[in-house]
Amino acid sequence: MRDSLRELKVELGDRSYPIVIGQGLLGSYDLSPYVRGSKVMIVTNETVAPLYLESARACFPGKQVDAVVLPDGEKYKDWQTLNLIFDRLLENRHSRKTTLVALGGGVVGDMTGFAAASYQRGVPFIQIPTTLLSQVDSSVGGKTGINHPLGKNMIGAFHQPEVVLVDTDSLRTLPPREISAGLAEVIKYGLIRDKDFLAWLEREMTLLIDLDTPALVEAIYRSCACKAEVVAQDEREGGLRAILNLGHTFGHAIETFAGYGNWLHGEAVGTGMMMAADLSLRQGMITEEDRARAVGIIKRAHLPELAPAGMNPDDFLRLMAVDKKNVDGSLRLVLLRSLGDAIVTEAVDMQKLDATLRNFCSDTTGVEV
Repeated sequence: MRDSLRELKVELGDRSYPIVIGQGLLGSYDLSPYVRGSKVMIVTNETVAPLYLESARACFPGKQVDAVVLPDGEKYKDWQTLNLIFDRLLENRHSRKTTLVALGGGVVGDMTGFAAASYQRGVPFIQIPTTLLSQVDSSVGGKTGINHPLGKNMIGAFHQPEVVLVDTDSLRTLPPREISAGLAEVIKYGLIRDKDFLAWLEREMTLLIDLDTPALVEAIYRSCACKAEVVAQDEREGGLRAILNLGHTFGHAIETFAGYGNWLHGEAVGTGMMMAADLSLRQGMITEEDRARAVGIIKRAHLPELAPAGMNPDDFLRLMAVDKKNVDGSLRLVLLRSLGDAIVTEAVDMQKLDATLRNFCSDTTGVEV
């Protein structure tokens, strides 16, 4: 089971940490060396707990392991649910030597990390992501937080984990829709920074959808390696790291409009990346061939091609105005200069942006490029 074990490191000086990727790790991989004290609190949700909570407990031999089980869904990524974590920590008298463990997808990871950053002004935490999206993106890099009704991930903190443990077997209990959502973030890395990886994805997409283990391990490793490299250069998103948000400004607007949880994050990002490629073409930054390749690989991952029904360009502009990348009221977008090369820019032609928005709104489609 360990033949395909891969490991890499996020290089952040004295806060560096490993990412361990393989098959059959939950229940057999010893994470106790990453726990500073004697107590562990696993944070999971009602969907993941019956599947993996007991296996996760086994990763901490010799430690006192408590758990809190949260309701499942993006709509619960809020203050009220966050307080359930603090309630359990205080009820069980956990100290600042306690290590929190995020067992679940991106919502659990983000909330656990934020709780760890906040509890007694900061305690360690460990990521055990169980969805493809969280394995390749949200579990790496230290971004934590919760949603606000007016904007996604607007309240949070940077707080790096001690280790990230990725068990590809956990993907076998996911519905196909979740796999597609995760593939959106995998594709992102090829589009923004690694053209060779993009070509590999074009060749191997069928294997990934079919959950072929060697292909999954390779895709997760290369995705994490790309993110680790960017985070090592720009931990707190002062510049380069913002390219990791390709499609996210459009995608976050879609999620907020649709209501958190009605669209999966990766689904919204997939549509958002198609919109970014469309706008990049309109602004003369990429060729039609580039746009077609970008859109083609996203479609092959079975991701949505249009914004939610009823969403119009004004809805996009209103919701995009509160994006975290914006500076002093200026809209900033991640666009493609070429495949494998992304930039963050404020030089957005509003007429061309309007044309892109209309092209992806179901009641205004048909605008020609």
